[in-house]
Amino acid sequence: MTNTQVTHIQIDNYGPWTVTPEPRREVDLQTLQSRLYADLSQLFGNRDGYVFFSRFDNMIAVTNGLDMDDHELIQESVSNRYPVTMSLGVATGTTPAHALGEATSQLQDAGSAQDKHRREILRGRTVAEEFRTDDDVQIAHFDVNDATEKYTDQLNEFDTFIHIEQGYAELMRYMREAHDSLSFFVGGDNVIAVCPDLDAADYHDAIAHVHEAVDVDLKVGVGRGRVAQEAGMAAKHALEECRVAGTAVELDF
Repeated sequence: MTNTQVTHIQIDNYGPWTVTPEPRREVDLQTLQSRLYADLSQLFGNRDGYVFFSRFDNMIAVTNGLDMDDHELIQESVSNRYPVTMSLGVATGTTPAHALGEATSQLQDAGSAQDKHRREILRGRTVAEEFRTDDDVQIAHFDVNDATEKYTDQLNEFDTFIHIEQGYAELMRYMREAHDSLSFFVGGDNVIAVCPDLDAADYHDAIAHVHEAVDVDLKVGVGRGRVAQEAGMAAKHALEECRVAGTAVELDF
């Protein structure tokens, strides 16, 4: 059984801030968002967590091993560097989707995302040390088969992007609905999914569904670990096994 700890990161009052005292240049907003994501990726990553950008004003992190003090220090670091603050909801669950639902509820119960009085909320709970195990996190690293040959070297970049995004969108939806997992595009033709205790048949099922729905072929390596980075590296090694062996699914556990 997995026991995923998820943190919902939400920039405080971001929408109103972008147009106060007048609309800000989009290039400046995109720069702020990308730099904040990069900093958060490092701040959580230095503590063995993973951050996914989601919609940028909202981000999702897998934070097994981080306690509430760690979260508070990350909040403080951001407020010292940026003209915006962020609120954090933290929760755990046997499935990532359940944990995220609880983490989001922590923020919603504290007030609206556009409430100017809601600042730097930090609510929720972490996995107590005595309940942590070496199999708490399961991560799957999906990759599009022959993406370079089929798309990158054949189509213009935008049409390639469409094909990759269609595969990602269908995988994201199906993994959420069928397997209570959270899937995130991480660049190139790669998708990382944070999953509950799934087996090889579940991953074959997801790959078959995406092929049938949008004609995009995938392979996946899956790993487990005590923290997100440990599980993620195991998943990367399993994906390499797929490439070497020509298989669709490899589990590194």
